[in-house]
Amino acid sequence: MDKKRILVVDDDTAILRLLSTNLKARGYEVLTATDGEEALETVQKEYIDLIILDIMMPKVDGVQVCRHIREWSDIPIIILSARGDENDKVKCLELGADDYLTKPFGIAELMARINTAFRHRGDASVAPAQSSFTCDGLEINFAKRRVTVKGKEITLTPTEYALLQQLAVNSDKVLTHSMLLHSVWGNEYSSEKEYLRVFVGRLRRKLEPDPKNPRYIHTIPGVGYHLATS
Repeated sequence: MDKKRILVVDDDTAILRLLSTNLKARGYEVLTATDGEEALETVQKEYIDLIILDIMMPKVDGVQVCRHIREWSDIPIIILSARGDENDKVKCLELGADDYLTKPFGIAELMARINTAFRHRGDASVAPAQSSFTCDGLEINFAKRRVTVKGKEITLTPTEYALLQQLAVNSDKVLTHSMLLHSVWGNEYSSEKEYLRVFVGRLRRKLEPDPKNPRYIHTIPGVGYHLATS
């Protein structure tokens, strides 16, 4: 099996060395970049499985890098930043990042989040028992991981698809915040309710005719979310 390739982007060479050493020790192939321009050039030239991206960098910052990449690619992106403010986290998630980890960080936690990102990319491709889901123009083909709204194909990131699939295969139920966080992200995300809010918002912007008055993904206040079936 080919090694997965991870691009680490940070202007701190000590961080680059630390991450490169630990990722290589766990069997990953590692590429590095020290600024946003170099990162974008690398992503355009090389096949990358996952990006670990700092925010505060010279030339092009991590926020701009994330925005540019999401215009054409669903590569999983984990933000690694010294900024711990919730607004910074939400901004990056809304731009398309899959995860956000604040410095200083533990290597074990970072590796767990990398595993979660790869699980979304891999396990989401395993079709559930049912072959498809349909509701008023929304169609999901689980075998092909293909999502369309009124015939138009919708591009989702692996995490967005994993969340939508979980809602679809349980469309006869209201899924609580804790159920979704556990099943889509894992136990270590049990307190990350803003992840749900942001990713549901991202799905609504892509799927709903009017995201402010959702037809498909319904909020059950104080409880969780429910995907409409008719």
